[in-house]
Amino acid sequence: MVGTRLDKWLWAARFFKTRALAAEAVGQGRIAVNGQPAKPAREVRLGDRIELRQPGPPRVVVVEGLATVRGPAPAARLLYAEDADSLAAREAFQQARRLAPEPATALEHGRPTKRDRRQLADWNRWSASIEPE
Repeated sequence: MVGTRLDKWLWAARFFKTRALAAEAVGQGRIAVNGQPAKPAREVRLGDRIELRQPGPPRVVVVEGLATVRGPAPAARLLYAEDADSLAAREAFQQARRLAPEPATALEHGRPTKRDRRQLADWNRWSASIEPE
């Protein structure tokens, strides 16, 4: 096997849930191979360096195996090796996310209660409004 289509390899390595999503990400310029923008049909070969920009820090992986079919996750992990800097950045991002404050605690009141809604309705009912005569 000389090479595999980029979108098919990304799907087989489980970076994307469907091949269509992989092709869309490549088409939007979120994937680079060896520092060059790529197209979905580009051939991926052993030793290629793939840069993925997904939510979170960018990932850099080196192709260590080729596959055209999607297999189990443990087999998919054998298709690539993640760069040490990329792995450290991802772990730091996950740690920062874990230690970040809970967004729900920033809300002071939350959803209005039935009593609050009645008070708001009374306020709107008796508020001054200018109506043309």
